Amino acid sequence: MTYNSEIKGYVHSIETAGMVDGPGVRYVIFLSGCPLRCKYCHNPDTWKANHGNFMSVGELIADIKKYRSYMKFSGGGVTITGGEPFVQAEFLTELLKACKANGFHTAVDTSGYTTADRAEQALQYADLLLLDIKSFNPTTYKNLTGVELDKTLETLKIAERLQVVTWVRFVLLPGYTDNMEDMHKMADFLRLLENVQKVDVLPFHKMGEYKWQEIGEVYELAAVEPPSLEELRLARSVLEM
Repeated sequence: MTYNSEIKGYVHSIETAGMVDGPGVRYVIFLSGCPLRCKYCHNPDTWKANHGNFMSVGELIADIKKYRSYMKFSGGGVTITGGEPFVQAEFLTELLKACKANGFHTAVDTSGYTTADRAEQALQYADLLLLDIKSFNPTTYKNLTGVELDKTLETLKIAERLQVVTWVRFVLLPGYTDNMEDMHKMADFLRLLENVQKVDVLPFHKMGEYKWQEIGEVYELAAVEPPSLEELRLARSVLEM
């Protein structure tokens, strides 16, 4: 498989021993730029496009290779996240191709907010799609993110057609995403897709609140408490596979 090692993109940061972004030990690349403005975002410092370390695909692959033994032993690989990685779609695609060419398991952690052609170009080189679905209710989704839900669902359907294994992530946010009818509709929809292997229901938290203050943004959810254990159990009983 050939790839362009000279293509460059903006990298916000890198984590060399990620444990929650796919199977095994992961080399996690956080790309800069995001069109969403999620009210509970814990990485608002990644929103700004064209910001961070301007790196080439070749530079990243050279560094990733240093951790090959750790990833191979644990069944891990490379996860590309953000921000929203599809903001830098060409860079994302070439980086995925390079990882595949060098024998690394690949995962894309995304909101799915992109065009159909960009999703198809990139996901054909992904072993795993980590898809955040903020809400299955279009109105709630728009309120939470500032964008429409339809592109996320379109990306999911493209992943199904390409037979890309998909893990869905859903954040339980009291007063916003805890509507039982919406969760049941989402569960019914996801169970029709053979590529969706599991759904992770995650509790809302405020660990990134301080970052909003640092970048001069108002954190609207300061008064919202995380869900109770019972609320989390009930949501997981509906959604998790």
